[in-house]
Amino acid sequence: MSSSVIDFLATEARLGTHNYEPIGVVLSRGEGVWVWDTEGNRYLDCLSAYSAVSQGHCHPKILAAMVEQAHRLTLTSRAFHNDQLAPFYEEIAALTGSHKVLPMNSGAEAVESAIKSVRKWGYEVKGVPDGQAEIIVCADNFHGRTLGVVGFSTDPETLKHFGPFAPGFKIIPFGDAAALEEAITPNTVAFLVEPIQGEAGVIIPPAGYFTKVRELCTANNVMLVLDEIQTGLGRTGKLLAEQHEGIEADVTLLGKALSGGFYPVSAVLSNNDVLGTLRPGQHGSTFGGNPLACAVARAAMRVLVEEGMIENAGTQGARFLQGLKDIRANTIREVRGRGLMLAVELHPEAGRARRYCEALQGKGILAKDTHEHTIRIAPPLVITSDQVDWALEQFATTLTQDFS
Repeated sequence: MSSSVIDFLATEARLGTHNYEPIGVVLSRGEGVWVWDTEGNRYLDCLSAYSAVSQGHCHPKILAAMVEQAHRLTLTSRAFHNDQLAPFYEEIAALTGSHKVLPMNSGAEAVESAIKSVRKWGYEVKGVPDGQAEIIVCADNFHGRTLGVVGFSTDPETLKHFGPFAPGFKIIPFGDAAALEEAITPNTVAFLVEPIQGEAGVIIPPAGYFTKVRELCTANNVMLVLDEIQTGLGRTGKLLAEQHEGIEADVTLLGKALSGGFYPVSAVLSNNDVLGTLRPGQHGSTFGGNPLACAVARAAMRVLVEEGMIENAGTQGARFLQGLKDIRANTIREVRGRGLMLAVELHPEAGRARRYCEALQGKGILAKDTHEHTIRIAPPLVITSDQVDWALEQFATTLTQDFS
């Protein structure tokens, strides 16, 4: 490790808040699936900034749209109209089949906005008594880091010493439709759930789960809110992960890849009157729906479709998944995934997944550990077959490596 890298890391350690534990690499450039560190070493990015860089690093068409808009107009606030917001509404509604759009900035803001909206709908439309609205969520969920959201996390480190938390949430097991049916009451306004639990280690529910969930929500007049911030926009080989079971959410949350990694952009999408309950002054964001964000998001959605990235995610994801399953290593407990959202869970006796990620770094692969024993793998959707095959060689060598 060079002195300059040591200096970068030392400065971060001295001045930065220690709320992350990054892999020891200092990146300075990216293009497509590749990133380079300050010493010129090249790596295949197998994290994609937690799926935010799905279109690849520094996609030239998104970059051009951002630069062009930055020369014209960047921010007006929502006190005035801008000429990028209406086209953004039209294009995201046409792409997703949504009827109403609420633009925000971060994924966590989209989640908070959805919570506020479904509660308001519950009181004003469903008729839930004031202050009694209930939202059902799943154990091992990850919906962001805000105080409202971490209050219904089941991760002790996420909760510890941050309370008191807001009431009104019920926690049930993920993938258990019977538990959902039992938890629903007349005061239930929504079921907030990830189609695939990403941070928990790419946990995929049983086949038919979301079909049953959709039936239960419809029968009980409960809003199905799907957090597609990680799974959405092609990551799983479909535009939205809900399409794998042929259902439609009442409310869909998008973020991350909505800007291709250029700018924080998120959106709450609704197919009913949930968002229609919001009136002027009741919710907003200075930067939400700004012209720069809208121009970037429009370009990000356009290249996703025009360049066949969604289909490529399905094809290359299947190739990557099978290749990982073909690795014969005593360290591997389970391989799972859908599209280019993949995970390798290690046996506990194999040691922490982080040391395998550090070994992969030495072979030109950047991946990230989660929950001690799982390696998350989520390369940009532009990855090619040759790049998948090369990556699989590095994983095979690393996962069969003797660390003793």
